[in-house]
Amino acid sequence: MARIRTRRPTRTRPLTATRTRTRLLTAATGVTALLTATGCGAADMTKQSSPYANVGGAKSVTLSVQSWVGAQSNVAVAEYLLDHELGYRVDTVQVDEVPAWDALSQGRVDAILEDWGHPDQEQRYVKDKKTIAPGGDLGVTGHIGWFVPKYFADAHPDVTDWRNLNKYAKTFRTAESGGKGQLLDGSPSYVTNDKALVKNLDLDYQVVFSGSEAAQITQIKQFAKEKKPFLTYWYAPQWLFNQVPMVEVKLPKYTDACAAKGAEDPKSFDCAYPTTPLQKYLNADFARKGGKAAAFLKKFHWTEEDQNEVAELIASDGLSAEDAAEKWVKEHPDVWKKWLP
Repeated sequence: MARIRTRRPTRTRPLTATRTRTRLLTAATGVTALLTATGCGAADMTKQSSPYANVGGAKSVTLSVQSWVGAQSNVAVAEYLLDHELGYRVDTVQVDEVPAWDALSQGRVDAILEDWGHPDQEQRYVKDKKTIAPGGDLGVTGHIGWFVPKYFADAHPDVTDWRNLNKYAKTFRTAESGGKGQLLDGSPSYVTNDKALVKNLDLDYQVVFSGSEAAQITQIKQFAKEKKPFLTYWYAPQWLFNQVPMVEVKLPKYTDACAAKGAEDPKSFDCAYPTTPLQKYLNADFARKGGKAAAFLKKFHWTEEDQNEVAELIASDGLSAEDAAEKWVKEHPDVWKKWLP
């Protein structure tokens, strides 16, 4: 377990309930594993409400946290400011991407701060049921793609064209890929098109799941340390690019027609991932009645550089999420003071 700094004493508040807080703890790999008061897992989340709900009239907010460290960075800074500047109790719960929308619709969580695009859920809950309200642009543009290390692309520049990937299938082969080239993925819970792309582009590759972002980072860093070739599903913004430079493999151009076809049949995807302005979403009742907390979360807006700064403090430098947030807040008052209602 990576070093966890001693928690500073909490401030006394005029609340009747004992104050508790969830913590994002750094794992041995450096990426956080979320420990929450309610427990983890989508199934649990949709059956539970916040443990802070209606406790002594306390002002409370429940935030959903996705498993990747960039999303955890958003929540860490929001949690810190909601607590220290606005006086809210904050509960955080880890829920997978799609179940988080169900929990948000039911009021089990108040906000999702980083959504990468779920058109089916947006149609159902935002447009049809109106139980979820848009919370505005996060300020960060997300992009998913396939990447190879820069040292390999420099030596083999044609690898950056997907049509040449089969030429390198044996080069990217591992013990886990069954005689085919390995396409390294992260958590099986991530919504990806990789299996469909491998099949539909007739690529001699096997998607191999590392199990989590943390495990994927560990594998990528090990490959890079040994200067081994690798092909991986990855995404920006992500602090790891600062330590392991990577170059994107250009897949067939993304089109709306491809996306529409893929929405009807996910197995039909045969084009690149889109570039997505990442969005926030709030429970509709919370958006109307959430007072300063809702107003603050709507105004929360920062850059890729801001997010990566916090993420790297957590995942690489070994700070707790709270300490990373506190450091960033102290160094960037010109950014966050604009978010306060």
